[in-house]
Amino acid sequence: MAIKSDRWIRRMAGQGMIEPFEPTQVREGDAGRVISYGTSSYGYDVRCADEFKIFTNINSAIVDPKNFDSNSFVDLKSDVCIIPPNSFALARTVEYFRIPRNVLTICLGKSTYARCGIIVNVTPLEPEWEGHVTLEFSNTTPLPAKIYANEGVAQILFLESDEVCETSYRDRGGKYQGQRGVTLPKS
Repeated sequence: MAIKSDRWIRRMAGQGMIEPFEPTQVREGDAGRVISYGTSSYGYDVRCADEFKIFTNINSAIVDPKNFDSNSFVDLKSDVCIIPPNSFALARTVEYFRIPRNVLTICLGKSTYARCGIIVNVTPLEPEWEGHVTLEFSNTTPLPAKIYANEGVAQILFLESDEVCETSYRDRGGKYQGQRGVTLPKS
């Protein structure tokens, strides 16, 4: 497998792999400087949409990945999200992805957030997975933390194999195939 360059990413995006697609690295916006997003040398910096689910303890629910209680979150639609200390929030990418059958992605949080104690977690995007990427933001600090919508939050690296996988995410009928919006755990 090889990490793919900006030329490859622009070519694949032209085939509908990333929508909407930003062919350059954007660092300025209407309100001045933004946390960069778009095509980088060997990856694509995704943006966070303005839909958030903020973890709350008001219902004293038990966090159970096999039987997740959606009442554990408060929904928010805003340009910013304040994550309580030592808590987390879910969001989604602005971009919708269609991963080719011979590609696997790895997603890493941007250093701007990591240096503030905000960890972005995303699982790999498997061959032939498609959808909005659900993002998890962990605030590891004892202070409230701010996330900005429509700005860069993480970088996707594309690893292309010289052969297609035997069984893709679509072939397996993966439970998160085609997800839109912020998607909670499914058992």
